[in-house]
Amino acid sequence: MFFYLSKIFWLLAHPLNLTGILLFVGLVLLFLQWTRLAGAAFSVAFLVVALSTWTSLGALMLHPLEDRFARPEPAPERIDGIIVLGGGFEGSVNLARGGYELNSSGDRFVETAVLARRYPQVPVVVSGGTGTMVLEGEGDADTAPRLLTALGVDESRLVLENRSRNTDENARFTRDMVNPQPSQTWLLVTSAFHMPRSVLLFEKAGFDVVPWPADYRTAGIETAGLAQDNEIDSLQNTAIAIREWIGLVAYRLTGRTDRLLP
Repeated sequence: MFFYLSKIFWLLAHPLNLTGILLFVGLVLLFLQWTRLAGAAFSVAFLVVALSTWTSLGALMLHPLEDRFARPEPAPERIDGIIVLGGGFEGSVNLARGGYELNSSGDRFVETAVLARRYPQVPVVVSGGTGTMVLEGEGDADTAPRLLTALGVDESRLVLENRSRNTDENARFTRDMVNPQPSQTWLLVTSAFHMPRSVLLFEKAGFDVVPWPADYRTAGIETAGLAQDNEIDSLQNTAIAIREWIGLVAYRLTGRTDRLLP
């Protein structure tokens, strides 16, 4: 139930969808001749678009998430495994056409291939099924072997967890598959903005991991004011930041995590 509610809520909360809803409500109110309420709906719709697209709001909201963890320096001399979370592939395209088309989060899989070459003897766990309700797509754990083997990772090293639909299931299903021991060191690779929620959920599942963030969306030096990026990226940053902060709050309120931030 939580999975479906979270997906429906996000459909309503996404800045573009929220703008569309507000415009529709405004038109209905205008048709009913409730002009003041219609004007308010139109004004809020414009404000949502303006803040999301033409200001640095999204980048500023991402800063505390992306800066929460840094890659360990120096890197561990030895590890027991690498875990990469899904979300980096175009599932519907890959299901239809094959191959391994990457989306804007694909850096996490490129970074995983780099780590696999640095640590050539350890298993590489790919955790990610199909997390969509509407579009049919191929899970990342089903797509990843085609990319990783093409980049030189031996297929025998791959451990594929293709049932999870969200980060909570990533953590629990991966723990059950690899049965980590307290003395082991496992690297967790995911997008930097997604790392705080991921670490919290892996901790809750009893799986201590070493964060290895990838796929940064900001330079970390953006200041308040007009957007310092193109409009599409600014909108995407705002949408990602809203989703992550809502996710952190929702997981905390439902008891899936013990605190808001790790």
